[in-house]
Amino acid sequence: MKRPTINITPPERLARIFLGLVGAVVGVVLLAAAAGTLAIVLEVLLVLAGLDLVITGALGHCPLYKRLGHVPSSLRGPA
Repeated sequence: MKRPTINITPPERLARIFLGLVGAVVGVVLLAAAAGTLAIVLEVLLVLAGLDLVITGALGHCPLYKRLGHVPSSLRGPA
């Protein structure tokens, strides 16, 4: 299986991993004290969004960027 191309800059990768971990941890903490159905659904979504950020940051590949054709200028090859 071919590894996807890297389309996220190193600073953005670090930010995604950090913010994703914070989001996932906060979501889990809030989930432990959740009272209503809506709160539970929103907190699960927060955990999933955090995990998505961690995974895309760790892999360095964002599928949405690929679909949009976005490549940061620092990752483009010579013109």
